[in-house]
Amino acid sequence: MLTKRIIPCLDVKDGRTVKGINFEGLADVGDPVELGARYALEGADELVYLDISASREGRGTFTRLVSRIADRVNIPFTVGGGISSADDAAALLDAGADKITVNSAAVRNPGLISAIAGRYGSQFVVVAIDARRGDDGEWHVTTHGGTRITDRLLLPWAREAMERGAGEILFTSMDHDGTRAGYPCDIYRSLASSLSIPVIASGGAGSPDDIADVLTIGGADAALAASIFHYGDITVSRLKSCLAARGIPVRI
Repeated sequence: MLTKRIIPCLDVKDGRTVKGINFEGLADVGDPVELGARYALEGADELVYLDISASREGRGTFTRLVSRIADRVNIPFTVGGGISSADDAAALLDAGADKITVNSAAVRNPGLISAIAGRYGSQFVVVAIDARRGDDGEWHVTTHGGTRITDRLLLPWAREAMERGAGEILFTSMDHDGTRAGYPCDIYRSLASSLSIPVIASGGAGSPDDIADVLTIGGADAALAASIFHYGDITVSRLKSCLAARGIPVRI
């Protein structure tokens, strides 16, 4: 089994880290630069910063904040929110980001994935997918921070994103986001088995057991979590010790 990654996620709104449940009821949980630096010291493998209101408000991504993060954080970090062109991606790379993630704009214009991957390489491109399970049992892709349901389905869209040049897929279950009730391991297993690129699981982490399950039963290559870190339920280092004790390979 390849080494599994632990990735704290920091949702940013108006320059502050926020967290909600099912993408709603956002609460301020701290400064994104200070939190990121702390998680890096605790042993996080990577960080993800998402400007969660950028697409809805039609703004560009927060390049000034990215520069501040790059000055303080010594581990790879990914930035997303409001990226709609290869030039937007270039600005983030120049500011210090290691990867970018695209979501709403890629659904609207799938060629954006190819454009960025062709210019910088697939390793720079993470395609984020926010989806919820419908009454029909299918996972429906949403955009604009989960506020718009599209006609795309999770698995076909993930495969298309991979074929267009995505280096990783970051899938968030909107039904589980912030609930701390565990990840939907069945759909992660289906996703991981149908793709040849890494899958990052997001949405539902409430305990080390939840994360262990999605990395083993779910077959995810990495686990993204927010609430359990932001609210002090567990540190990254303690989580990794728990995973290692279960025989899951992690970088200590």
